Order: sequence, then C-alpha cells, then structure tokens
Amino acid sequence: MNHTNLVIDVEAIMAERESPRHECCIYRVPYHVRKLNVEAYIPNVVSIGPLHHYDKRLQNMERCKRVYFKQFVARTKINLEDLIGSLDETEPTLRLSYSENLEMNKEELVKVILVDACFIVELFWKFFYAEWTDYDLDTVLKPWLSTNIRLDLLLLENQVPFFLLEKVYNLASTRPQGHIPSFLELSIKYFDYYNTQELEPNFTISHFTDLLRTFNLQPSTTLPGRAKENISHIQSATELLEAGVTFQVNHTSKWKLDLHFEEGCLRIPEIEIVDTTEILYLNMVALEQCHYPYSSYITDYIGVMDFLINTKNDVDILVQKKIVINRLGDNDAVAKLFNSLLKNVTIVSTNSLYFDLQTGLDAFCKKWWRKGKVTLKRDYCNNTWRTLATIGAIVILFLTFVQTVTSVWQVVTSQNDKNV
Repeated sequence: MNHTNLVIDVEAIMAERESPRHECCIYRVPYHVRKLNVEAYIPNVVSIGPLHHYDKRLQNMERCKRVYFKQFVARTKINLEDLIGSLDETEPTLRLSYSENLEMNKEELVKVILVDACFIVELFWKFFYAEWTDYDLDTVLKPWLSTNIRLDLLLLENQVPFFLLEKVYNLASTRPQGHIPSFLELSIKYFDYYNTQELEPNFTISHFTDLLRTFNLQPSTTLPGRAKENISHIQSATELLEAGVTFQVNHTSKWKLDLHFEEGCLRIPEIEIVDTTEILYLNMVALEQCHYPYSSYITDYIGVMDFLINTKNDVDILVQKKIVINRLGDNDAVAKLFNSLLKNVTIVSTNSLYFDLQTGLDAFCKKWWRKGKVTLKRDYCNNTWRTLATIGAIVILFLTFVQTVTSVWQVVTSQNDKNV
C-alpha cells in the first residue's frame, strides 16, 4: 500500500485552520430535537438567509423580495457599489454567524443576504411609517401572508445577523430632519404584539429569535441567578389543589416568567395559548439549547409549566383560575403541547427563583393535615346543605359514641355492684 497520498491528505487536515465560532448565533436546530416536529423550524412563505434559500416552496416570495429591494434602493438613493462593498467586507464575519459551513460561495452569499436584508429593512420601514403602496395591498398586507411572514421572521433557522441589518439600515438612513429611529426601534414596532413588557430599545440582540426571547425576559440586571441543582419535581396543579394550594393570576408583574409561591398561594402570570404558541416556544428553546445553555430562562419556565400540567384536569384548573387563556379550544391539546415542548432537550441548570418555588411547594405539601382539611372541605362542605348534613352526621356520630360509652359504663358498673 502506497502511503504517500494518504500522508499528504492527513497533512492537509493538520494544516487546516480552526475557524473561531464565537461569532456564531444562527443555528440549524439539532437533529435529535428538530426530528420531533420538523415543520416548527421551517418557514412557510419566505426564506431569510442561506439555510432555506433553495426551498422550492418559498420561491413565490423571491419576486416580492426583489421588488422590495428595488423600492429600497429607489427610496434611499443608496450607492449600490458602496452597499455591495460593505457587505463584501462583512462576508467573513457573516459566514461565521452560522453554525454550519455554508456551501454558497462569496458572491452567492452576498447576493442572497443583500436582497433579504433590504427586503426586511424596507418592510419594517413601511410598517413603522405606514407608507404602503398598491403593490403592498396585493402582497404582504394580505392578512394570511402578513401573519406568516411575521412568524417566519422569528424562526431560528431563518435569520440574518442583526448587526448586518443595522449596517444596511444605517448606510441608507434618510429623513435628516428630526429623530431618526434606530433599526431596533423599527424591529420592536414590527413585533410589538410580543413586547408585552413594553421594553424600550436599550438592549442588544443577535437576531429576531433573540428579540422574541428578550421580550420574555426581565432586564438583564434583574434576572434571577442560576441554582446549582435542577428542579427534580413539582406537583401537578391537581395535586397542589388537593394539598391546599390556591392559584391566582399574577397581575403585579409584566414579566411572563414571574411565578411566586407565598402563604399557600401560587401566583402565575396569564398565558395565552394560540396556534403559533408551540412554534415560538420550540424556536426559543432551540436557541437556548444552542446559544444560552447556562441561562435558559425560557426553558426553565416551560419546565415548570410542564410539571404543573400533566393532564386535561390540570389545564381545567388553570383555565378556571384565568391563568391559561386557551384559544385552541381543547384543554387536552394544551396539556399535550406543554408535555411535548422539552422532549430531547438537555437542561444543565435552572434559575434560583424556580428552585425556591419547588422548595416552598414541597414544604407546604408535606404538611399532611392540609390535604385532609382540603378533602373535607371539597367532599363534604362544598355547599350549605352538604355542610349542614356533614355537621349533623358528625353530631349524630358523636351522640352515638357517647351513648355507647354510657351503656358500656352502666354494664360495667352493674357488674361490679353484683360482685360486691
């Protein structure tokens, strides 16, 4: 066997430079996670970036993106040579933003990103200023298409780095008079529905999936720390109710993940379950698996909800308490949703707030007399007539017991008298 060629090949491998991946922020969802629900990570109408660019199902939107690209150039009067040159310089960093090696050459990648970035910037600009045309009315403003575009722009695999969108936007910024909004302001406006905490544009993000995650977090300075141990168990809503725990909607905090247990009451912020809830949570969890494994606050929250919700009965309780707003119609579907979100997900830590929650609930539920008290109230004292009947039965039982003791005492006393 001639080893010469093999040695040359091995030496070539040894000579390869290792590309730094710390810039990476856009990931192909790991196979063991995505195989459980492939469609949750694939865009329905529009591809953004290189990972789904060649999907034949999405080619209808390519024409629309090119129209928006031309409108962007016409509106901003940007110098195309300057724009392309700027993206060309950024291409090495752009390429490293993706977790896998891209098969596109430099020219192909720059062209794809150029059209996609300009499409997004122009779409967000029109949305911010409501500067729509007849063409928009026939395309992106159709309700079904508008909804799907917004959803597609939040998928982890369907992203371009935010720094690149800002670069394109800043190169072409117009309206020299007055306030010029940042591209982050435009982005927050476009995804305003998800900004329930009304966050101001004073944070940084990697892309739109990261923006969605940020909408669900507190400001970073107030996020709880990480516990050294994972949560091992939390009783279901049904079990907690039987143990005497009461449930209330947490109206005092805009932070969706703000679960608190105090004085026997578990306070949970309202959560609305709609058709897109599963997709959005799956993509945020995938982002945390790949990019935030040691600060996975969304995953923590879903884990707690998964413990609380095991069956339809658990959802019934949370719906009755107005904690869960179920737009799916079927409470069993909500239970199945939460029971499936963390399949094949690796959890390495949990936040200290939820670890304390587990500790408090465990301590409360170990007091066995609470469960007996709740069972008595639920089964025998849940209305006026049943309460009166229960009290009457207890009185009769007590009188019967007294009568029996008295009779036995009389017999014993009589027997002792005879013996004397």
